[in-house]
Amino acid sequence: MQASIQLQPDLSTQYLLRLGDTCLILGQRLGEWCGHAPVLEEDIALTNMALDLVGQARAVLTHAGRAGGFDEDQLAFLRDERDYLNPTLVELPRGDFAFTVLRNLMVATWLKQWWTALATSSDAELAAIAGKAVKEARYHQQHAADWVVRLGDGTAESRSRCEAALSSLWRYTPELFEDDAVDATASASGQGPAASDLQAPWLAEMTEILSDATLAVPKPSAFRSTGKRGVHSEHMGRILAELQQLQRTYPGGSW
Repeated sequence: MQASIQLQPDLSTQYLLRLGDTCLILGQRLGEWCGHAPVLEEDIALTNMALDLVGQARAVLTHAGRAGGFDEDQLAFLRDERDYLNPTLVELPRGDFAFTVLRNLMVATWLKQWWTALATSSDAELAAIAGKAVKEARYHQQHAADWVVRLGDGTAESRSRCEAALSSLWRYTPELFEDDAVDATASASGQGPAASDLQAPWLAEMTEILSDATLAVPKPSAFRSTGKRGVHSEHMGRILAELQQLQRTYPGGSW
């Protein structure tokens, strides 16, 4: 069994890991829909969006790994759970289709704001990655928004499922906008925006889309998730067990 790498990232690298890990873990979750989506077109669409996210993760993790001498595969497959810095929202089980499209909407809207800001990063490589990724995030957001409006303003059952998913997911969103030393360092150096800078534009876009879907924005919750600090839900270990199985079992394996 392959041992974990020992990672001691500085604050700037942690900023990159938060971005790369978000894309990686959500991509893994979306990949679970392959062969299970409600219609063939959606099966292909969700799988393609998963591939977009994995591509974004590869680019960011490759960049993040250079400081410590690690490559993208080592960072993706050979870290312990506490070393992943994605928000808890993306590691939650896939749920039903309403849950998936609502989470995609929340995360894609957030990533679109983040990538847009990163396009002017003082980190030239990160800015170049953002220039491509923002186009993908816009498509992901539009695709998810179309489905949320269709389901939220659809049948009694589709609306009920959307309301249940929205209530379940919304309490995880405050974590997306909480600042700490990582954000302060990124903002001060011009690497990228602080998390709190994204909250107002994200909420404005989400409110407009939910209004079109005749869904109400949930009330704020006192609950706070902590995935960005490496303290994850019980679901993270399970997703990593599947994600890492091949690399851990056959160290250094290649096609």
